[in-house]
Amino acid sequence: GGNNAGHTVVVDGKEYDFHLFPSGIINPKAISFIGNGVVIHLPGLFEEAEKNEKKGLKDWEKRLIISDRAHIVFDFHQAVDGLQEVQRQAQEGKNIGTTKKGIGPTYSSKAARTGLRICDLLSDFDEFSSRFKNLAQQYKSMFPSLEIDVEGQLKKLKGYAEKIRPMVRDGVYFMYEALHGSPKKILVEGANAALLDIDFGTYPFVTSSNCTVGGVCTGLGVPPQHVGDVYGVVKAYTTRVGIGAFPTEQINEIGDLLQSRGHEWGVTTGRKRRCGWLDLVILKYAHMINGFTALALTKLDILDVLDEIKIGVAYKLGGKRIPYFPANQEILQKVEVEYETMPGWKTDTTGARKWEDLPPKAQNYIRCVENHVGVPVKWVGVGKSRESMIQLF
Repeated sequence: GGNNAGHTVVVDGKEYDFHLFPSGIINPKAISFIGNGVVIHLPGLFEEAEKNEKKGLKDWEKRLIISDRAHIVFDFHQAVDGLQEVQRQAQEGKNIGTTKKGIGPTYSSKAARTGLRICDLLSDFDEFSSRFKNLAQQYKSMFPSLEIDVEGQLKKLKGYAEKIRPMVRDGVYFMYEALHGSPKKILVEGANAALLDIDFGTYPFVTSSNCTVGGVCTGLGVPPQHVGDVYGVVKAYTTRVGIGAFPTEQINEIGDLLQSRGHEWGVTTGRKRRCGWLDLVILKYAHMINGFTALALTKLDILDVLDEIKIGVAYKLGGKRIPYFPANQEILQKVEVEYETMPGWKTDTTGARKWEDLPPKAQNYIRCVENHVGVPVKWVGVGKSRESMIQLF
């Protein structure tokens, strides 16, 4: 992905919003690496740096490495993203609900082999400029209303080239050395989620990249044999930003309560997230693709006030359970959800720091998830801060 994704990280009471930066950038002992599978909007990167510097982020440029094979998001990609959404709305009466950050158009350029990469920006600038002009021209012919200040953008890009040059490395060599040198802990962070994956998500309401586990290999150049533990991160209820089928969605006071208690706003767009009961069908589906070693179940505390809690355990079509997650959106819109209902614990869990501190009914809820999915829950989140993560084993 790119700066369409947003990750909120709270450390020592400070809240950071990351889009292009890996979340590990706060850790002064960690090297952060943006892989080849990421699409990078350079003005967005420096804007994000500036915002987080104001919150106390220091020396990030000494800890950040950027793959020379990553594709570049240009300002005109972002403009085109907006124009395409307007066009979809006019033609089909609905859009995809993109973040208008130019992600789709950039991956389209990548797939069409007309994209430009970080390595192109840092090599012969005249060659880069002529390819940039060609690409801009292609978009102008597709979208006659599109205005592009070609010379102005090239001038800015030349400036960014010099700022990032010290950070850029050959990512394949970098990862190879990290894997084969002195033993290191390597944590890979994926953007978005399984249901937004271009291949496995609720197409066409998806992002343009592979945000399932295969992205570790294609997005970083890491061989499959080096993939160790795979951790799935899932909220204690289900949310979705933008449109697309959402079988367990609660368009009622339950949905409103989850939305307000969980502060469910998109980090990138500020849109309200749609909320519903935990959907184990999609969680199992994500597990089929990713093969989770363990789960992190977050935001359990948001459910603290509910009298009863439902969990979606199966989908039915025409009264019959179906053993799969439907690919087709029209079919997915029609499924009926079969729920299991559990009593709420009606207790504040935000102070819990170990398993024993959780009320028995909350423990039952977690065990129910584990049993249905067949994956152990390793962490339970009961608040925003790092201290609010209960580690079970």
